[in-house]
Amino acid sequence: MVVDIQPLSRNRNYTILWTSQLFSELAGEITQIAFPLLILLSAGSPLEVGVIGSVLAFAHMIAIVPAGVMADRWNRKRVMLVCQIARTAAMAALAFTLAFDARSFLLLVVVALVEGFLGSVFDPAEHAALPQVVPAEQLSQAIATNTARPFIATLAGPVIAGVLFGAHPMLPFLAQAAVLGISVVALVFLRLPPRAPAPPEAVSADLLGGFRWVLGQRVIRSTLVWMMCSNLLFSALLVVILAISGEDSVAPGEIGFMMAFLGAGGLLGGLFAARLHAAFRAPVLILGFSWIAAALTAVMAFVPAGVPLGLLLGGAAFLLPVANTTVMTYQMMITPDELRGRLSGVAGFCSGGAGALGPLVGGALTAALGGTPAVLLCAAAMACVALATTLSPTMRRFPSASPQ
Repeated sequence: MVVDIQPLSRNRNYTILWTSQLFSELAGEITQIAFPLLILLSAGSPLEVGVIGSVLAFAHMIAIVPAGVMADRWNRKRVMLVCQIARTAAMAALAFTLAFDARSFLLLVVVALVEGFLGSVFDPAEHAALPQVVPAEQLSQAIATNTARPFIATLAGPVIAGVLFGAHPMLPFLAQAAVLGISVVALVFLRLPPRAPAPPEAVSADLLGGFRWVLGQRVIRSTLVWMMCSNLLFSALLVVILAISGEDSVAPGEIGFMMAFLGAGGLLGGLFAARLHAAFRAPVLILGFSWIAAALTAVMAFVPAGVPLGLLLGGAAFLLPVANTTVMTYQMMITPDELRGRLSGVAGFCSGGAGALGPLVGGALTAALGGTPAVLLCAAAMACVALATTLSPTMRRFPSASPQ
């Protein structure tokens, strides 16, 4: 019997879920720019800018793994709604105080804690809900479309924050409250199929059980190591390239244009990821990304800063959603529904931690070696990751994730 599956564009619940997460990510991108601008406008110190960045990262790291437990134990729609409502209220309160020119660094810290914590709680619930609204046959296509979403936010968020801040400091935060409010309204109409109630275990047992299950899966364990290494090196490379651009006196506008290629490449990669995932075997995509990223990084050491570097960054970013789609589809397909939130939490903790460490590594390499040697060292490290991935029987024979 042939089952007629409607296109994702006509899947009402998937559209609601996708849009809600887009608005969540857009709000996060606006935050990354608006908070530092507000502190500097208020004659704050670079230390205060760093404190806010650390607060956001710290809140994310402490929330992401328990958030996976919440996504598995509680009603996922309710978790997402509570997060978005609280984030909306926090941003509206900050915008209200700024409208009356009442600025407080302590208030910024509190809002940053709320934003970082609840944004992290929202993510695993959204990730775990995806297989509930998308048929197994369309899961890889849905994940591929989702991988394009952060790059849309990356392209739009900084522009929105900069333009609105120039008009009035409160406007970026008012815009965040507005997009999060739209997310709340959309989520009200989301319909998730009922799930069996979770067993009444302690949260600590859930946390340990989630880690044990994830780390006990040989393929998932290998992909987590691969993701951590790739994220660490790629985020380190971005800092090195920005440092090189500053040393070469590249104009701020050209630096922005260079980074826009990164977002554009990732967006295009997300649009083509489903087709490439269907056309090539999983090991080809994973190993291909690893080796091509290493090669492109090596070339970056010998091209001028600015647009040429941006084109190479865009090329590497194009391949990232394709590899991620392959890995995430397999992870989602083999993980039981009652563990998908914890899978997302553990994966987010590992990749987020590596992504947070990367800039420190990139800055230290640039300070110690200089720009070009640091790029070459990043390329060599990526080549080592590619070689280890190729030599790994698990990654070299990466299984396909076919719906059962």
